[in-house]
Amino acid sequence: MHILICEHSIDGIFSGIYEAYARRYGHRNTELALSCNLNSYQLFCEYEEIPVAEAKSRKVSNTLRARFGSEVYSHLCEAISAYESPSARRRSIDKAEAVYKTVVLGLSLADGSKILDQLGNPYVNRVFQLSRSTFNEAHHLLGFLRFSELENGILFARIHPKNDVLALLADHFTDRLPLENFIIYDQVRKIAAVHKSGSNYMLAEVPNGADDYAKHYSDQELEYRRLWLAFFHSIAVEARKNLHLQGQNLPKRFRPDMVEFHSDSSDHPASLKL
Repeated sequence: MHILICEHSIDGIFSGIYEAYARRYGHRNTELALSCNLNSYQLFCEYEEIPVAEAKSRKVSNTLRARFGSEVYSHLCEAISAYESPSARRRSIDKAEAVYKTVVLGLSLADGSKILDQLGNPYVNRVFQLSRSTFNEAHHLLGFLRFSELENGILFARIHPKNDVLALLADHFTDRLPLENFIIYDQVRKIAAVHKSGSNYMLAEVPNGADDYAKHYSDQELEYRRLWLAFFHSIAVEARKNLHLQGQNLPKRFRPDMVEFHSDSSDHPASLKL
């Protein structure tokens, strides 16, 4: 058995898929594994690390889009971007292996766009479950994400997602706010999506964080915050308070990034605490 070890990223796994086809060992004799999941080695297996190669990843990406369509391609990328706890990774099929074998099965079908209908296949089912986790969190964040205007006029939003959903959010807001300069900062992964008015966004690493930069709000932003908090407080009905239902509709992990629950809004009587 030949086990190809790849980086935990879209480019990393696509590079691994490219090499799995290029080496011609046979798909039954080839497996993909993420380097972060490899805690032990199996006997009688050959291991090889596959470096990230953007050109090879792009070729795989173009092939998958052409054969599967944009919807299935998006599901594959969402599956790769999904978060898994260490315990979940140990119990499940390796993510890279699931994506690889799903691609192999899809390319063998006359209509690759139907690949995700094969939920009885354990690899396809695994990809579907991972994709759903990423999509659901991105869908939630489209409603919970809060932009704040900084002194320089840039719109800034901070998120703490479990899954790597930054590109999905940046795509959405690039389409919705094409003429705005905005930044969406993933504080968990220290990566920011930076969008310049009239152009596409780019992803940039921010290893030192964005705390100092993001605290300088414009006067208009501070005024709107005070007005919003006053409104939020005035419409609350004490007799109908239901914290359990609130927790179901608004997970606590989203609240630190929402103005309504900011600890730095304590100067206003309408501010709320976690």
